[in-house]
Amino acid sequence: MHYKQSKRILIKVGSALISPSGVGCSAKHTLPIARFIHQCQQDGKQVILVSSGSVAAGRQHISLSEDKPSLAQKQAMAAVGQNAMMSNWIRFFDAPCAQILLTHADLENRESYLNIRNTLNELLDNNILPIVNENDSVATEELKVGDNDRLAAMVAILSGADLFMIASDVNGLYSSDPNLNPDAEHLPLIKKITPEIIAKAGGTTNKLATGGMKTKIDAAIKATSLGIDTLLFNGSDPSNFEKFVQGESIGTCFQSDAEKISARKHWVKHTLNTKGKIHINLGAVNAINDSGASLLSIGVSSVYGRFGKGDAVDLICQTSGKLIARGITQYSHDAIKQIKGIHSDQFETILGYFDSDVIIERDDLVLMRTK
Repeated sequence: MHYKQSKRILIKVGSALISPSGVGCSAKHTLPIARFIHQCQQDGKQVILVSSGSVAAGRQHISLSEDKPSLAQKQAMAAVGQNAMMSNWIRFFDAPCAQILLTHADLENRESYLNIRNTLNELLDNNILPIVNENDSVATEELKVGDNDRLAAMVAILSGADLFMIASDVNGLYSSDPNLNPDAEHLPLIKKITPEIIAKAGGTTNKLATGGMKTKIDAAIKATSLGIDTLLFNGSDPSNFEKFVQGESIGTCFQSDAEKISARKHWVKHTLNTKGKIHINLGAVNAINDSGASLLSIGVSSVYGRFGKGDAVDLICQTSGKLIARGITQYSHDAIKQIKGIHSDQFETILGYFDSDVIIERDDLVLMRTK
């Protein structure tokens, strides 16, 4: 995907670019990024900005007893720093900007997921720049997306972006850590994200950041599987933006997957948090993998966890222990325990009600093959 071909771009900007010192907001890197966004808009492209930095922006206002802040301290920093982060962006634009704060619960609920998409479309159609961030000040661990790389990938997907740009302080992916190995080879194009590529990722040493190279590759997996080219590049080098607009190669491009899955199956696979596990026999494994079948109760061996109808669950092969698929169940854990291994014509007799003749419909089930 080249600049000229793209119509809707999502750009994610990391904390290292917004707050190089780790305290407050700086225009050093954000001003060139804002100029690039303005250039995109002038060229008729729609842009969504996912911005980190609220924690760093608020750090100076919260007293710390230790070097590493607690969750409550980070949430307080985010609460006071969100306005500063927004103000840091808004000052660069003549056109209006909109603030959108999300938690994982907003993305996990299908109705609110679609409502977010409609809101983004309306903002973009009215030439308003959406600035998205996780709602760090209120999100509990259960509600957190976890990092803005993952959040950005989810927003790129739900918004229908055709290009996902991750602006970081590194120039893409290398054969090994360039900070430790001066001979590390830069990898400009990744056609397929293999286990070997994933193994090249590390964590983060930034105490105020939540992501690292691993989260960026995870984000690329999510985006490319729905046909969105993903570009990881050094956003601290202003010349990269000019090069990209001129059609030159920068950073590392993760090529989109030609065998992309449907939007609904992608939502099931990459957005929903699973609530439990259903172990299935080999007959069910083969039917799901080879015949595109739904999960029938006759194929269920055992059930783990507590979940209700409409929750996401993992399907595990009872013999190998491998994750086979993920899907939205039509029955609760308690109901499945009662009807596992029997035919659907006995459901109503045993349960006293009948919701579906399958445990998981094929349209609500997605295979979990690794790339």
